[in-house]
Amino acid sequence: MRHLNRKAHLNRTAAHRKALFGNLSAALFTHKRIVTTLGKARYARRFAERMITFARRGDVAARRHVMRYVQDKLAVKTLFDDLGPHFKNRDGGYTRIIKLGTRRGDAAPMALIELVGFDDISTTDTKVETKSRLKASQKKAVEEKVSPEAAVKEEDVAKEEVIATESEPDVVETTPEETVEEPKPEDSKEESSEK
Repeated sequence: MRHLNRKAHLNRTAAHRKALFGNLSAALFTHKRIVTTLGKARYARRFAERMITFARRGDVAARRHVMRYVQDKLAVKTLFDDLGPHFKNRDGGYTRIIKLGTRRGDAAPMALIELVGFDDISTTDTKVETKSRLKASQKKAVEEKVSPEAAVKEEDVAKEEVIATESEPDVVETTPEETVEEPKPEDSKEESSEK
């Protein structure tokens, strides 16, 4: 019976699970956020938070223990040099899981797992404001900052620019047209008949 046995098997052997969570954690430590399925994200979270707790200790034994599982020197270096000191005053809850919806091919629930406190990192996985929204928000911000006196000055400057551009003569550059001769289809037929 499997009563109270809550380990995630994820249709993998024990060695495959160990490698999977090590690789997911290495990617998380390197990129600060990753997209995966919800089930993998939930168990990768537990695994990654244990590794971050070891990194907070920062000693050689902790580094060796983490290397047993993660096995990516760059990720472990990032973990101990950057993330350990970053989370030094935090007693857990180093990661956040955001549900993203279902995957198109198999309707698997997807999730974004990210490290807390690294919100300024932009990736292609996160939603980005569209250009129209961004332009609209910038226009509103500019309109709020501009006083009526400054608006009158800007109109005067714009009129001066229009007058200056009208007084300058228009210069048009001309480039000679190049002609490329293409082989005639009749010639190719004659060559094939001669052979």
